[in-house]
Amino acid sequence: MDDRSAGPSTDQTEVAPGTLLVAAPGLLDPNFRRTVVYVIEHRPRGTLGVVLNRPSEVSLRDVLPSWEPLSSRPRSVFVGGPVESQTALCLAALRAGHDPSTLDGLVGVRGPVALVDLDGDPSALAPRVRGLRVFAGYAGWDAGQLEGELGRGDWVVVPALPDDIVSGHDADLWGRVLRRQGMPVALLATFPVDVRRN
Repeated sequence: MDDRSAGPSTDQTEVAPGTLLVAAPGLLDPNFRRTVVYVIEHRPRGTLGVVLNRPSEVSLRDVLPSWEPLSSRPRSVFVGGPVESQTALCLAALRAGHDPSTLDGLVGVRGPVALVDLDGDPSALAPRVRGLRVFAGYAGWDAGQLEGELGRGDWVVVPALPDDIVSGHDADLWGRVLRRQGMPVALLATFPVDVRRN
């Protein structure tokens, strides 16, 4: 049986900043198996995002202590992807009424979600931020590469919610995101981790 028989969704969401790439059950690459990737940038030259559901054992307090109080739980550095693992990216969800384009040290991604300049002053952002995540590395695709993976059915593209960035991330973020999509996409959440045990 082809593990990809659960196949791509019939969902028509286009890849864009602020969408999620949810790994299809048949995507077995260990870097991306059962991951949820938040798309930060999508242009003709390529796509960049971060994996939302891979917390590391590294405490944010150990590497960026001044940002730790603003971090959402778990307060660890997340593994954003296999590219440039020494690079840190930070995403924040702003409180209602705050526009990222009017605040220093932020670059808006979509709605209340913004990239944060980690060289900035966390105390200046503290009253404006609901929570944030720091990621080591990122997921990246060159021009045409993601389109090829989408054509193979490796990813399901769905809208993101700001809470996807900052809510507690247990092991089932993948299933929760799929279940909220409705039928037939929600059925993918029931796909067993190991089809041999089905």
